[in-house]
Amino acid sequence: MDKSRQGYREHEHTADWELEVWAESLPALFEQAARGMYALAGVVIKPGPRLEHRLELQALDNESLLVSFLGALLFLSETQGLAFDRFEILMQEGNLQASVQGAQIAAISREIKAVTYHNLQILESRRGLEARIVFDV
Repeated sequence: MDKSRQGYREHEHTADWELEVWAESLPALFEQAARGMYALAGVVIKPGPRLEHRLELQALDNESLLVSFLGALLFLSETQGLAFDRFEILMQEGNLQASVQGAQIAAISREIKAVTYHNLQILESRRGLEARIVFDV
């Protein structure tokens, strides 16, 4: 996949953090959202042993599924000190199955408390799909 056709960047936001993500497919959009979330928080993964974790999530719509996915990754960061940098995501009609690989967190510079639904929409655009995600900090 052409890497220039997917990505993320931070946007100015009054009190929280807003992240714009884009990609050619829904699974790639979710991956970019996870990568962007870790980048916003300044997460550094320890070198050494790699861990794999599997996620199975369901939601009524893609926006809710995105919030659940990012929320699950945040939960693993907070409770087990894990962050992920490899993603295999399969999606079908409100269901997400993901195999994520990563390691223990070596450092984190800014805390994200939660993923919000504030103005969250996944839209088709000239770049494929895009969304803006607001994080509570």
